[in-house]
Amino acid sequence: MFYEWEYDSSMPSPGKIERLWIDAQEWGLRRLDRIKSSAKLTVPHLVTGVLGERAALFELRRQGYVVVARRWTSTRMRGDVDLIAWEDDHLCFIEVKTRSERTMTPAQSAVDEHKRRMFRNLARAYLRVFPEQQRKTIPVRFDVLSVYVVGGHPEFDFFKGAFGW
Repeated sequence: MFYEWEYDSSMPSPGKIERLWIDAQEWGLRRLDRIKSSAKLTVPHLVTGVLGERAALFELRRQGYVVVARRWTSTRMRGDVDLIAWEDDHLCFIEVKTRSERTMTPAQSAVDEHKRRMFRNLARAYLRVFPEQQRKTIPVRFDVLSVYVVGGHPEFDFFKGAFGW
């Protein structure tokens, strides 16, 4: 079933209570991760990636984004979109790159031409859920969010409009 949802650009950014609620949710998930990690071992770089995506999700929510999809995939093509969110009237397709330290090569450099092509194709597939007339009027933006988990606290480098169609 298709539900039409329109973003109201007059929606206020999150207030203090909403930010506290977002912080509480993030804290709760970190606590659950500690319990889970003691029971099951996973590949460290995959754990870092998942934690970075989660930190990015909560940071975007704090900034007033309305996240509508996380790790979105299509059955017809390879790959996934880490986060899909509305910022004002823009539909943002966000690629999150997480690193455990800052090095000479920034995290966002991992989004090469092959990754951008795949990302654009996935965005086209996602947009097909909207009626054709509406699809043509939705402003789309491709963003890259680099997350550096340094000393247990995430640092963010956000590149809005990192590449186009």
